[in-house]
Amino acid sequence: MVHSFEDIISLDNLLEAWREFLSGKKQKKDVQIFSLALMDELISLRQDLVYHNYRPGGYESFKISDPKPRHIHKASVRDRLLHHAVYRKLYSFFDPIFISDSYSCRLNKGTHKAIARFRTYFYRVSHNNTRNCWVLKGDIRKFFASIDQDILLAILKEYLPDDDVVDILEKIIFSFDSGQKGRGLPLGNLTSQLFANICLNELDQFVKHQLRAKYYLRYADDFVIMSENKSWLEKQVVLISDFLSSHLNLELHPDKVFVKTVSSGVDFLGWVIFPDYRVLRGATKRRMFKKLGNSHYRKESLVSYLGMISHGNGQKIRREILRRRPPELT
Repeated sequence: MVHSFEDIISLDNLLEAWREFLSGKKQKKDVQIFSLALMDELISLRQDLVYHNYRPGGYESFKISDPKPRHIHKASVRDRLLHHAVYRKLYSFFDPIFISDSYSCRLNKGTHKAIARFRTYFYRVSHNNTRNCWVLKGDIRKFFASIDQDILLAILKEYLPDDDVVDILEKIIFSFDSGQKGRGLPLGNLTSQLFANICLNELDQFVKHQLRAKYYLRYADDFVIMSENKSWLEKQVVLISDFLSSHLNLELHPDKVFVKTVSSGVDFLGWVIFPDYRVLRGATKRRMFKKLGNSHYRKESLVSYLGMISHGNGQKIRREILRRRPPELT
């Protein structure tokens, strides 16, 4: 079912979107100010949408390390509320369109399931680790900053017949100026997660149905294809590169595309994966130990790290983390 414009801008949907948006943000000053006149704000937003007077505001810009430096752009509370309202109606429409082996920003997916699928595919291709399994690993160069806004909008129009819905999405997409004309999505927008999957679903469909790659999976802009045939995988690099360039105006990262065996270790989603075990990527370990020396290190972070390494061969790292933790967390 394609949700209508009225479904998205209804007061019921805006209220539900507010409840979802509010989670974990009640102490934020801008959120508290907005909530003081919540119904007036919701009615005003709805009226602007009804009469096509809605105009997105600007973005607050800041940088984080997660783990690599990222430039985050945060919209106003009013705009982020609308993003939630749009997302909660359109996600359920688009999600069934995506391939099952797309794992980023989807319910009941995530990194752990992507890695579990990686291992399942490895055992199938290698016949339970009795033959070589070759992996084509790649990602897209500066993906979020490089998304072509016109191409994204054209893809959305193919799926959404309601011009008023498209008008809202167009305003959200073009509200962001990355410094490259017509390029980029802000990492801080909830809608950017959905737009990214819609954009790269074009790649997924190409790889699955045109290249007929049986053992393919993707998480965000990282993807892998497995095969017994190394030369076949090497040929796919050119085909994928050509498709990204001609259809999406994107390019593979030239330094992050390789074909290698799983037995030599494949760096994927923060882990180096081997046939019978996986270990944390070196950069991830260094980041953890750096945080342990930070005076603002929180107990939640310690628990999170211990939980993460429990999914791999990390007993040595666990002992080191516990040894280095601050005294107040012992």
